[in-house]
Amino acid sequence: MGPIGESLNRATAQHFTRPLPHSPAAQLRYLLKLDKGRPHRVAARLNISPRTVQRYLNGQSVRPRPALAARLRQEVEAHWQPRARNRAAARQAAVAGLTVETRATFGYTASRGTTDESRPRRLTQRLTPEYATPLLEAHAEGAGEDRLAQLVAAGLQDSYFQDGGHRATGLRVELHEIDYIDIRI
Repeated sequence: MGPIGESLNRATAQHFTRPLPHSPAAQLRYLLKLDKGRPHRVAARLNISPRTVQRYLNGQSVRPRPALAARLRQEVEAHWQPRARNRAAARQAAVAGLTVETRATFGYTASRGTTDESRPRRLTQRLTPEYATPLLEAHAEGAGEDRLAQLVAAGLQDSYFQDGGHRATGLRVELHEIDYIDIRI
């Protein structure tokens, strides 16, 4: 998952109605349930051996190394309560929109006589519900990072670069290299 998908996961994670499983064994049991009881799939997802999964489930191992603990938490967070998080995030985005803070390289296609050279920018901009809702829907459906980048670029194009249609009418914006992105609901 790319930076936009991860940022959307962080933004929607605040809408959980129940806490995440705390212990590594409980987290692994949850992932095992998602993968229909196949420990080799959980192991592949976490980049560990199936035997290691069994050790944590049996209580033979209790404390994972920091890297494994981070991967385990990230995987559980990404799949925990998808309906609750998507419903709450969609409701909030439909009313107030999203705030996007990013430092990225933006490419431009503009009318003749203007510059179309890509340049890095740091932006903090509120996306209206008409752009926030499709972005969240695409994320919930599992859209790729390229599609999410197109939706973010379209929202920033309208709200920041074109100021809601009041300037730069022929401008087309593309999002290229993302240094960081933080999306808040």
